[in-house]
Amino acid sequence: MTVTETTATRTDSCAVPLQGDRRPDGQDSYTISEVAALTGLTAHTLRWYERIGLMPHIDRSHTGQRRYSNRDLDWLALVGKLRLTGMPVADMVRYAELVREGDHTYGERFELLKATREDVLTRIAELQDTLAVLDRKISFYADAGRALASERSR
Repeated sequence: MTVTETTATRTDSCAVPLQGDRRPDGQDSYTISEVAALTGLTAHTLRWYERIGLMPHIDRSHTGQRRYSNRDLDWLALVGKLRLTGMPVADMVRYAELVREGDHTYGERFELLKATREDVLTRIAELQDTLAVLDRKISFYADAGRALASERSR
């Protein structure tokens, strides 16, 4: 099983395709520098992801150079979304391990993603409260500025 999740009935790439020119499946062999350009990640980060187990086994050319596929790009897009949630790297690595272990880990994956979702909802609520404070302050200064300008024009 690859990191992109597959069942008999469906494939769940779990990710929005990355921007840029993707090659057709079967012709999707990307160098590390091409993946870096497509994803905005550095080559160092891509190697690190592979080293810590966040990336699946990456194919190699006959000269030993990494060759990424569209499935790898899809996985990197998911990893990028998980990073945005604030999920710890250790949890992302655990998620990747669970995916590689197979379908019997769906329950644990579900719980991990559900907990992350709760964390995101908490952060969204905190940010909405913060935004409300900023909106009140902006409104105060806008009103004060208009009052001051009106006073000066008299």
